[in-house]
Amino acid sequence: MFENSNEGMHLVITGAPGTGKGTQAGVLKRKYGICHLSAGEMLREEIRKGTPVGKKLEPLLAGGNFAPDELIIEMVSNRIEEDDCKKGFILDGFPRTLNQAEVLDKMLEGKGIKLNAVLEILVPDKVIVERILGRYTCVTCGESYSDKFHKPAVEGVCDICGGKKFSKRLDDTKETIERRLEKYRNFTYPTIEYYRKKGVLISVDGNGAVDVVAARINELLKR
Repeated sequence: MFENSNEGMHLVITGAPGTGKGTQAGVLKRKYGICHLSAGEMLREEIRKGTPVGKKLEPLLAGGNFAPDELIIEMVSNRIEEDDCKKGFILDGFPRTLNQAEVLDKMLEGKGIKLNAVLEILVPDKVIVERILGRYTCVTCGESYSDKFHKPAVEGVCDICGGKKFSKRLDDTKETIERRLEKYRNFTYPTIEYYRKKGVLISVDGNGAVDVVAARINELLKR
């Protein structure tokens, strides 16, 4: 479907926290040479740099809250103009609300960009909690791993970049996970029906090994 497209691939990957969105976005990035835009990573980078925006965001994100819509839209709009997004992009963790989905459509329309598909990854809540409590990330390249579901081929060494330093998010606690799931159901889930009505939604079973889920996604995109 996208292999020979001259217009690039433009995707959104959505689903509850811990469904493997970031991991699968990374797979798609490497397969198609597109840009992986993680709203969460962009926001956390602001916090790491200690910018004025980051200082405002830190207590919000630590409590499992959302960042202001206008800030995320501005970051995404600027980011997709950069050279590494010329072949396309996959938005991960955005839009999170119906309002964001509508504003995103208007922003992309203004740039002459149309979303090819919105991938919804489906995973049971019980598995989500297990995944998040056991997940960690390569400090060098950002690749995600899990103690139980997705370990590096060589223990302590990142499969992608060979890095040996890993980190866990401080807000990955059972209480925060439950709050995030509740927020997803209340605020993000309405975007699913929105994209379904637009005819761009693709739902995929996200339960299983990374390569198995990636194969499902690839097959659905080919259709």
